[in-house]
Amino acid sequence: MSAILTVVGLGSGNPDRLTLGIVNKLRTASKVYVRTKEHPVMQALEELGVDSQSFDTLYESFSSFPEVYEAITKKLLEEARLGNEDTEIVYAVPGHPMVAESAVSKLRLLCAEEGIRLDILGGESFLDEAFVRLGFDPIEGFQLLDASGITRSQLRPELHTLIGQVYDTFTASEAKLCLMELYPPEYEVTIGHALGVEGEERIVKVPLYELDRQEGYGNLSLIYIPADRSESLRNRTFDRLHEIVGILRSPGGCPWDREQTHDSLRKNLIEETYEVLETIDEDDPEHMKEELGDLLLQIMLHSQMEEELGTFTVFDVIEGLSGKLIFRHPHVFGDKDAKDAESALQNWEGMKAEEKRRKGIKPEAESALSGVPRDLPALMKAYKLQKKASKVGFDWDNTQDVLAKIAEELDELKEAINAGAPAEEQMLELGDLLFAATNAARFIEADPEEALTRTNRKFVERFQYIERRLQDKGVSPKDSSLEEMEALWQEAKVEERAKQ
Repeated sequence: MSAILTVVGLGSGNPDRLTLGIVNKLRTASKVYVRTKEHPVMQALEELGVDSQSFDTLYESFSSFPEVYEAITKKLLEEARLGNEDTEIVYAVPGHPMVAESAVSKLRLLCAEEGIRLDILGGESFLDEAFVRLGFDPIEGFQLLDASGITRSQLRPELHTLIGQVYDTFTASEAKLCLMELYPPEYEVTIGHALGVEGEERIVKVPLYELDRQEGYGNLSLIYIPADRSESLRNRTFDRLHEIVGILRSPGGCPWDREQTHDSLRKNLIEETYEVLETIDEDDPEHMKEELGDLLLQIMLHSQMEEELGTFTVFDVIEGLSGKLIFRHPHVFGDKDAKDAESALQNWEGMKAEEKRRKGIKPEAESALSGVPRDLPALMKAYKLQKKASKVGFDWDNTQDVLAKIAEELDELKEAINAGAPAEEQMLELGDLLFAATNAARFIEADPEEALTRTNRKFVERFQYIERRLQDKGVSPKDSSLEEMEALWQEAKVEERAKQ
């Protein structure tokens, strides 16, 4: 048999709040361990004649808190195994044993596995003092977060938020950086030190940006952000966006939004995508932010339509995407390696094929050209079709062969035009020429869509130069000769080279 292991809470720091039962348990225990002696009640326990050993030295021996808690758990289990059923080992922790005590959580699991009796006696938590001293009712909505592991996704501004484990300015800085992803820098937050401990309690209100510029952080420090249901904060959350789109599509919402269907919004989705691409080409972050929002709206609207039918919600979309990203990146989330982008892409394609097999689809039975979207722009689609065909060996040997093919297709187009062939035939010959030119783009590792986009942009800039120069002369392009415009075109090219 093993010893009884009992965990007790020492409360938030005021010795008067210790229960008589916990005091008696400490005084009669065979051995008492405390997580830290850096706690206001320790002096009172010494005066009561309670001898204890602390784990403070472990904090200096290990580089992380998880390692410390692992060592504490290991030591307590060893002591329990060495004892017998008449022996009781007490482990005392600040506050309540089930609030922010990782070692206690580990003990609950391991003691159950080993058949070691584990008793837990609750003490006053720092939460009890926080509710009183900071003056809020948790039933209004409340969350407790750990400063050392806080993330943006955990923040819920509509809830009262307490951030514990703010041991020092470093953890305060980590918390600040996370909070500033949602709250403005000037937002007022409250710092609480040793709440409820007479002579030590300090409550300070500071703007968020000064959170890590304060002194006095320690084991009994926390950060409090009151519940805030203002539109300015809620509008920065994804849940609020989902709510707004739902309202727009509701019976009392916008008549135009209610009338939309997947088909009616199809062109909007395409247009918004191209507007995003334009901001990327222009390297305009502010405009990009706006256009990405417009594109996201299209995704939200299509998802909302399906939510109304009960098929899926936007959260199902997010779940599916998250799962796909994790599954297709085994070199990040799994046990595979990827030394470069090419090997990462191979992993992606391999896992993509595995996904199909799990759905009952045999990748090897599919066409080599499968997976190219039907409605891609023709130039982009030609590029993707050629890349897929090349993977199974259907390709030119070198660039010179490709250039020879372009010359051949150009000759055939000339022949069709000179022979007065039907318009349909001339168009097909033109398509062959463009398809061959796309092959050249692939061989020189250039995206044909991007290449043509750059040429379009260059054409616009040069033609607008012609318009400006003619306007300076008081004329327009339609009032000018081709020779005059060609001269200005050459002039624009010279200016381009001078800027490069």
